Amino acid sequence: MVDRIERNKDLVQELVESTATHVGQIATIITGAVAGVAREIGDLVTDGFEMRDAARKARQDEERGILDVGEEDILEGGDAVDDEIGDPVDLGELPTSGPAALPGADDAPEEPVDVGELPGEQP
Repeated sequence: MVDRIERNKDLVQELVESTATHVGQIATIITGAVAGVAREIGDLVTDGFEMRDAARKARQDEERGILDVGEEDILEGGDAVDDEIGDPVDLGELPTSGPAALPGADDAPEEPVDVGELPGEQP
Protein backbone atom coordinates (compact mmCIF):
# COMPACT_ATOMS: atom_id res chain seq x y z
CA MET A 1 0.00 0.00 0.00
CA VAL A 2 1.04 3.52 -0.72
CA ASP A 3 0.72 5.84 2.21
CA ARG A 4 -0.74 9.31 2.09
CA ILE A 5 2.60 11.18 1.91
CA GLU A 6 3.78 9.17 -1.10
CA ARG A 7 0.42 9.74 -2.88
CA ASN A 8 0.67 13.48 -2.29
CA LYS A 9 4.28 13.50 -3.49
CA ASP A 10 3.24 11.71 -6.71
CA LEU A 11 0.35 14.15 -7.19
CA VAL A 12 2.58 17.20 -6.69
CA GLN A 13 5.24 15.72 -9.01
CA GLU A 14 2.66 15.08 -11.75
CA LEU A 15 1.21 18.58 -11.28
CA VAL A 16 4.67 20.22 -11.55
CA GLU A 17 5.56 18.17 -14.68
CA SER A 18 2.23 19.00 -16.35
CA THR A 19 2.57 22.69 -15.50
CA ALA A 20 6.13 22.80 -16.84
CA THR A 21 5.04 21.11 -20.09
CA HIS A 22 2.16 23.53 -20.62
CA VAL A 23 4.26 26.58 -19.76
CA GLY A 24 6.88 25.35 -22.23
CA GLN A 25 4.23 24.97 -24.96
CA ILE A 26 2.88 28.45 -24.22
CA ALA A 27 6.42 29.88 -24.34
CA THR A 28 6.97 28.16 -27.70
CA ILE A 29 3.76 29.68 -29.06
CA ILE A 30 4.70 33.13 -27.79
CA THR A 31 8.24 32.81 -29.16
CA GLY A 32 6.89 31.85 -32.59
CA ALA A 33 4.40 34.71 -32.53
CA VAL A 34 7.06 37.25 -31.54
CA ALA A 35 9.36 35.95 -34.29
CA GLY A 36 6.52 36.18 -36.83
CA VAL A 37 5.66 39.73 -35.80
CA ALA A 38 9.33 40.74 -35.98
CA ARG A 39 9.63 39.20 -39.45
CA GLU A 40 6.54 41.07 -40.70
CA ILE A 41 7.76 44.36 -39.25
CA GLY A 42 11.13 43.80 -40.92
CA ASP A 43 9.42 43.10 -44.27
CA LEU A 44 7.33 46.25 -43.89
CA VAL A 45 10.40 48.38 -43.18
CA THR A 46 12.22 46.79 -46.14
CA ASP A 47 9.27 47.62 -48.39
CA GLY A 48 9.44 51.22 -47.15
CA PHE A 49 13.17 51.42 -47.99
CA GLU A 50 12.54 49.99 -51.46
CA MET A 51 9.71 52.46 -52.12
CA ARG A 52 11.88 55.35 -50.95
CA ASP A 53 14.73 54.24 -53.24
CA ALA A 54 12.34 53.82 -56.19
CA ALA A 55 10.93 57.31 -55.60
CA ARG A 56 14.45 58.76 -55.37
CA LYS A 57 15.51 57.07 -58.62
CA ALA A 58 12.33 58.24 -60.36
CA ARG A 59 12.97 61.80 -59.19
CA GLN A 60 16.57 61.62 -60.45
CA ASP A 61 15.41 60.19 -63.80
CA GLU A 62 12.87 63.00 -64.12
CA GLU A 63 15.54 65.59 -63.39
CA ARG A 64 17.79 64.10 -66.09
CA GLY A 65 14.89 63.91 -68.56
CA ILE A 66 14.67 60.11 -68.67
CA LEU A 67 11.15 58.86 -69.34
CA ASP A 68 9.58 55.61 -68.26
CA VAL A 69 9.16 52.89 -70.86
CA GLY A 70 6.16 53.64 -73.02
CA GLU A 71 5.95 57.35 -72.23
CA GLU A 72 8.06 58.28 -75.27
CA ASP A 73 5.41 56.68 -77.52
CA ILE A 74 2.70 59.16 -76.49
CA LEU A 75 2.30 62.61 -78.03
CA GLU A 76 1.20 65.62 -76.02
CA GLY A 77 -2.26 65.28 -77.59
CA GLY A 78 -2.57 61.73 -76.29
CA ASP A 79 -2.09 59.96 -79.65
CA ALA A 80 0.31 57.05 -79.87
CA VAL A 81 3.39 57.40 -82.04
CA ASP A 82 4.90 54.49 -83.98
CA ASP A 83 8.22 55.97 -85.04
CA GLU A 84 10.07 52.66 -85.20
CA ILE A 85 7.89 50.39 -87.29
CA GLY A 86 9.67 47.22 -88.35
CA ASP A 87 9.24 45.29 -91.56
CA PRO A 88 6.12 43.13 -91.72
CA VAL A 89 6.66 39.43 -91.24
CA ASP A 90 5.18 37.05 -93.81
CA LEU A 91 3.47 34.25 -91.91
CA GLY A 92 2.47 32.48 -95.10
CA GLU A 93 -1.02 31.34 -95.92
CA LEU A 94 -3.11 30.53 -92.91
CA PRO A 95 -5.90 27.98 -93.28
CA THR A 96 -9.25 29.70 -93.59
CA SER A 97 -11.34 26.91 -92.10
CA GLY A 98 -11.13 23.39 -90.76
CA PRO A 99 -8.59 21.84 -88.42
CA ALA A 100 -4.91 22.45 -88.92
CA ALA A 101 -3.20 19.70 -90.89
CA LEU A 102 -0.50 17.97 -88.91
CA PRO A 103 2.21 15.93 -90.60
CA GLY A 104 1.55 12.21 -90.63
CA ALA A 105 3.57 9.05 -91.22
CA ASP A 106 3.23 9.54 -95.00
CA ASP A 107 5.19 12.80 -94.67
CA ALA A 108 8.24 11.04 -93.17
CA PRO A 109 11.35 10.87 -95.38
CA GLU A 110 12.02 7.60 -97.22
CA GLU A 111 15.64 7.38 -96.08
CA PRO A 112 16.65 7.35 -92.42
CA VAL A 113 17.99 10.65 -91.17
CA ASP A 114 21.30 10.65 -89.25
CA VAL A 115 20.85 12.80 -86.17
CA GLY A 116 24.39 12.21 -84.98
CA GLU A 117 25.48 10.60 -81.76
CA LEU A 118 23.17 10.94 -78.83
CA PRO A 119 24.67 11.93 -75.47
CA GLY A 120 25.63 8.92 -73.38
CA GLU A 121 25.35 6.49 -76.31
CA GLN A 122 28.23 4.09 -76.93
CA PRO A 123 29.35 3.60 -80.59
